Amino acid sequence: MTAPARLPDAASLETVLAGLDPASADADLIPALAAAFPGFAFGVAPIDDDYWRDTRSVLRPDGTRIGELRPWMAAELAKDNGDIAAVWRRLKETDLQITEWRGSSAFASAPTGPGAADYLQIALGREIEWRAGPIVNPDYPPWGESELLDPSWPRTDQLPDSDRLAGPVYRLLGRAGGGLIHVRSFLDRCGRVEREKREAKRPELERRVIREVGPGGTTRETPFLEALPDYFDFVPRELRFFQDWEESSARPQRVFAHWALDARDYTHKGEREVGFIPRPLNPPKERLLMTPEASVHLLMDRIEAVDREVGLSFGWFFLMTHGHWVDPDVGLAIAGGLKAQRVRLPDPDARVLLRWADRSYGF
Repeated sequence: MTAPARLPDAASLETVLAGLDPASADADLIPALAAAFPGFAFGVAPIDDDYWRDTRSVLRPDGTRIGELRPWMAAELAKDNGDIAAVWRRLKETDLQITEWRGSSAFASAPTGPGAADYLQIALGREIEWRAGPIVNPDYPPWGESELLDPSWPRTDQLPDSDRLAGPVYRLLGRAGGGLIHVRSFLDRCGRVEREKREAKRPELERRVIREVGPGGTTRETPFLEALPDYFDFVPRELRFFQDWEESSARPQRVFAHWALDARDYTHKGEREVGFIPRPLNPPKERLLMTPEASVHLLMDRIEAVDREVGLSFGWFFLMTHGHWVDPDVGLAIAGGLKAQRVRLPDPDARVLLRWADRSYGF
């Protein structure tokens, strides 16, 4: 493989995606990315998270497009002086229809080095335009103007292929600034932003005290930074996720083969937020929950079954940090069994789990 000539950028990616023929977009996506960015071995993984875009069109039965729904409907309302009921009665007698774009996420990734965080990730939307239904609900009048401008009633779980109008097309998703990331650089950014936030509070925290009142009314004051001496050494959960991967038996496999990162980087009320939520590409069929009758030995059997199902050694641990598929109490119980020498894990995994149990994190 040739060395990469340049990193992908948003403008170049959008050009590549715009050049895909919808008739073969799924098959052509990876070859098109490889041709545009030589030296990168791209792969793509779909995510089952259906969404709807707020772009809709008004359509005649013969397929002629009249215009975008919102401005067209606003003009129709103006014709009846904003009388919603009158607009509904008039339009329900027409044969006009509306379209909508439905999409699902896909993540394209390519390694840039041997480390767990050495890869690019591109968040994509795979979208198809459908004939969604009549221009208004013929059976029920709208409860307000917004129901005409942004209707939700025509949505069904599955539309017939005969109602498919365009696509699939691929779009680069913004995802709050995380649409295109180099993961190692993104983690550096996470750590730097967190350090800067905490350092900005240092003068205030150096003055802050924790006041405790005893039974006899006596008070004791402890400087905040004496009570929390490692406050400025805090490691964000995003960095710990990748550190734990590197230091566990999951290391031989690539993170992007098992997880997508729903990344974000934005500023809200003057404060910058940088991070991600990991999303499993191959979740287990059932959740592993802690039950009162579950012994630590039974839990060991179950986590081994989870690892086999997802195809990743120590995979259960990362599903646990995700916070849904494996109950954190399972991890705490196994950590207790390790300390009591009732069960064993490979040494690297035991160290990672005990470190997590001492200072847990989750998403």
